[in-house]
Amino acid sequence: MEAENHKNKNIVFFDGVCNFCNSTVDKIWMNNPKRDIYYSSLQSPFAIRFLGEHGIDATDLDTVIFYSEGKFFTRSTAILQITKHLKSGYRLLPVLMIIPSFIRDNLYKWFAKNRYKFFGKKETCRIPNTEEKNYFIEN
Repeated sequence: MEAENHKNKNIVFFDGVCNFCNSTVDKIWMNNPKRDIYYSSLQSPFAIRFLGEHGIDATDLDTVIFYSEGKFFTRSTAILQITKHLKSGYRLLPVLMIIPSFIRDNLYKWFAKNRYKFFGKKETCRIPNTEEKNYFIEN
């Protein structure tokens, strides 16, 4: 039932306490004029339930997950899929898909493992502002 309500949405699942992840969500928000992307922190009840319904562990905070057209994408592939929904300059990035995913994902994993060290983290998850509120799915 939960999956039915959101099956036609594009949803970015991100680590809600990661400073880098939150700034990336801000960048996605600013460069997505169609407003066809929704967001949910991996720590939210919605993410835990929705991802769990699909056999995905939401407690793995070291990966971004992008749900689009009924499919789940993770790590570097998720990022490249997200860029397809952004302003024109970003739409060129999916050409990086020619790089094998094991190479892209190894770089992604290294960065993800060190992101708190590089950028820090918050004590609580991101709180959307008034304009963003309808695009954040938490419960």
